[in-house]
Amino acid sequence: MTEPTKFDFCPWLFWDHATEEDRRAQESHLEELRARFELEAAGKVFVSPLAGVYADRLRMGDHCYIAAHAYVTDDVVMGDDCTVNPYAVVRGNIVLGNAVRIGAHTSLLGFNHGTAPDRPVFRQAITSKGIRIGDDVWVGSNVVVLDGVTIGDHAVVGAGAVVTKDVPAWAMVAGNPARRIRDRRATGPGDDLERLLSGFADRARGQAEEVLGRCWTGERYVDRPDAPPTVRAWCDAVEIADLLLDGPPPTPAREEIVAFLRDRQDPATGLVPEIGASGPPELDGASAYHVLCVGYALDLLGTRFPHPVHAVANVTSQELIASLDALDWERNAWTAGSWVDAFGTGLHRNLADFGVRGESETLYGWLLTRCSQAHGMWGEPDPDAGWLQVVNGFYRLTRGTFAQSGMPVPYPERAVDTVLAQARDPRYFGPDTGNACNVLDVIHPLWLLGRQTRHRREEGAAWAKEHLVRAVGGWHDGAGLSFALTRGSGAARTPGLQGTEMWLAIIWLLADYLGVSDALGYRPRGIHRPEPATRPSGPGR
Repeated sequence: MTEPTKFDFCPWLFWDHATEEDRRAQESHLEELRARFELEAAGKVFVSPLAGVYADRLRMGDHCYIAAHAYVTDDVVMGDDCTVNPYAVVRGNIVLGNAVRIGAHTSLLGFNHGTAPDRPVFRQAITSKGIRIGDDVWVGSNVVVLDGVTIGDHAVVGAGAVVTKDVPAWAMVAGNPARRIRDRRATGPGDDLERLLSGFADRARGQAEEVLGRCWTGERYVDRPDAPPTVRAWCDAVEIADLLLDGPPPTPAREEIVAFLRDRQDPATGLVPEIGASGPPELDGASAYHVLCVGYALDLLGTRFPHPVHAVANVTSQELIASLDALDWERNAWTAGSWVDAFGTGLHRNLADFGVRGESETLYGWLLTRCSQAHGMWGEPDPDAGWLQVVNGFYRLTRGTFAQSGMPVPYPERAVDTVLAQARDPRYFGPDTGNACNVLDVIHPLWLLGRQTRHRREEGAAWAKEHLVRAVGGWHDGAGLSFALTRGSGAARTPGLQGTEMWLAIIWLLADYLGVSDALGYRPRGIHRPEPATRPSGPGR
């Protein structure tokens, strides 16, 4: 058995400190490897005799080394100045650029097993997309990089990360799964939006249980201390916990939350009335919003409504058209849009949870034929309020229909123009103005429309960055975020569950529009989810 030397574990010392005997022994070892497989090695390379190298082909550029107890197989290409440190695993089709450093106990796994249910995993076919790592990349210790990943030039992967998707050039990533922390080129906090977001998210996670506990009375959730009980407060607590704690609220038990929310549904209508409400619920006000918030909260908890939303399922095509025509699109487009949001979400709930089909074609047909080609909206601006009602209604309408189903929005460029006109209105956006609804009702449309067009993207990005920086600065320790980010007193300016839930989602949308949402380490999965709605597989992630 070969006796270990300091070069086996500190191979960077070899070229400056090896004796002639050491060099002859290394050359002899390289010749043994060449006899076993295709080895192409530059003038200065070192492969520890204690490494398990069983490659089909191995190419090593100048000043490369493979340290003791590393495990290297299959087809591996290393540029110049690449290092594989002790106990690292490099397997599959792996290509390293120049100056790539692979830390100790790290695994680059450039292959995968199939997982079809018809046979045991060990009998499944093995696939290999390969792993590509660019130039000047540092992969820390105990990292796992999975098959199919590309890591861009100049990136840094923090110790212990699990890399499941591509890493952009210059990105610094960490965590499981790996998320972007910041850009390596950033020179300081003032220029580093990603660092600001990462710090905000860490602060929010660290205080999430305190924020939720502040609004738990011992029997139920309330929006803020001394506020009346509402169904929405329970749903906001579920969404906040999912975003920041990766699971249900710590109090009460998940089963109690599920029972409370499911038991609130009226079997006859499928709607959820407000606590203390009398009479049968109708598809308006709180009952309409509960189709959204309770349905998605149950999704996050891994369950569903016990009954279909009959108030939506039983509507005929003629009745739906009459209801849409009767909405006040001229003076109250926000309320009209919120009704469409609830109806569209009810259609989704019924189909996804019960296989009950409703009047989706009628709804989308009406919307597509009523959307204005001039400004991409439903409704017209008010001489006093401007575009406020129309743009806010656009958000609610598209959230429950086009965004939720993944369908393209009509006239996206004209819609962007209208949304940005609203975003410039100083009555709603300024140093002493602004609330969660108004910011959400601009950034969600910009984000949604941005999937279809780059029209006026720079202008939208400037607006998004301004409001993102302002939003993350509004956190109150131990209490979260208030609905309004303005100074003063009153319920809207008191931190609570509604403000916290809304702003956490808004901050993600703003950050994602700017391409830096990975720094937050969370992604909305409920009401404000970015993808078309599908059922999560169970509670938590």
